Amino acid sequence: MREYEFTTIEQWDEALWRRMERVYHEAFPSGAKTKGILRSMLDRGIGYLHTGVHQGEVVAMAVTGLVEQAADRILIIDYLAVDRELRGSGVGTWMVEQITDWARQEHGVTGIIIEAESGTTEAHQERIRFWEKNGFVLTSYVHHYRVVPEPYQAMMLPLTGNTDVPDDGDALFRYINAFHRVAYRKG
Repeated sequence: MREYEFTTIEQWDEALWRRMERVYHEAFPSGAKTKGILRSMLDRGIGYLHTGVHQGEVVAMAVTGLVEQAADRILIIDYLAVDRELRGSGVGTWMVEQITDWARQEHGVTGIIIEAESGTTEAHQERIRFWEKNGFVLTSYVHHYRVVPEPYQAMMLPLTGNTDVPDDGDALFRYINAFHRVAYRKG
């Protein structure tokens, strides 16, 4: 496998954004958070941008945020994108491993949650298989947003000795929705 450099930033870096936005928009051509929302998340200390770089080129990126409720500190992976030419090469798994190590060491998280589109197409199933291959557990609850047409299911990677995942997934959407409320809030 190629050598990659993993970086996490907490403060907006316009030059880095210009290097990573191609990968972001290629993977999420519509419906993704705008640059303004992403910048606001970092400016307010509620989000992080992660990059995977090979020979000076951003080949993978992720947007994450922390949510704390009771004794749990959960990391939400809001977006994870890999350069189209490198998908299937292990870069996505490498990014998940880097983010997981960072989340454990820097923030002591108890689990990582993502939401995956709930669909029956091959593309939907392929994404779910990717996350399952990386240790995430798919839950059965299907969440319908009022403003987004496609339904979603939560997936969780437990990081403590307890591997119990709320079986229906509805509980996991409390974390996801809490993160979204803060992410979309002005100022």
